[in-house]
Amino acid sequence: MTDTAFDLFARISHSRTADEVVRQIELLLLEGVLRDGDRLPGERELARRLDVSRPILREALKELEARGLLVSRQGGGTYVADIIGEIFSRPLVELIARHPQATADYVEYRRELEGITAEMAAGRATEYDRRMLTRIVEAMRTAHESGSFEAELAADVEFHNAIGEAAHNIVLLHTLRACYRLLAQGIFFHRHLVFSSEPARLQLLLQHEAIHAAIMAGDGAAAKAAARNHMDYIAVAIREAERTGEWQRISRLRLKQRGLET
Repeated sequence: MTDTAFDLFARISHSRTADEVVRQIELLLLEGVLRDGDRLPGERELARRLDVSRPILREALKELEARGLLVSRQGGGTYVADIIGEIFSRPLVELIARHPQATADYVEYRRELEGITAEMAAGRATEYDRRMLTRIVEAMRTAHESGSFEAELAADVEFHNAIGEAAHNIVLLHTLRACYRLLAQGIFFHRHLVFSSEPARLQLLLQHEAIHAAIMAGDGAAAKAAARNHMDYIAVAIREAERTGEWQRISRLRLKQRGLET
């Protein structure tokens, strides 16, 4: 873990039991501080930071593993398990993929969710939250200016995750993370469709900047409106990208039919 993680595990000052260790790590998971795939410090280091004996720590880690919250890798340490998991069963995912209406419903759902989240973040963001959001937006600008397509996509998801964290609502946070996992997997649509043109990428950057500015100003109404406008734009961009793609496919078939393309 990075140096910034050294404050995560606070010394247990009272009852030094396995239950107390379990509770502290549970809260770090529940509050989204520890994410899927994060590696915990080594046993000796973690016991020292929690100020508990190694047998107590082992008991706590064993309990967390039994409950599916942590996983041990042979010779590789202890990691946060995939606690988000699949939000839909595989048969349902395949069914959704065959029906375009599901994409529209997903965007509609995210429109409301993103609006509420941005509104809450504007009223609840701490100085640390604001600093993180600003850092991500700066990274987004740098990626856009350098033409780093994948870096801009990654910053996009990280930005929305950070807003979810700044809203300080545990259920909302994990719901959003599940939504973003579906997005990253391309279940409803491929984000590359939306980022496929320079004008679209510029609009998305400006929209993210508007959401950021509203949250930084503590203006909940403006943050909510900016987030909804962002999702409205994405809905239109998806339809346009899909339509353009279909037109290109038809045009290519016509060329092929006329013997102008092999």
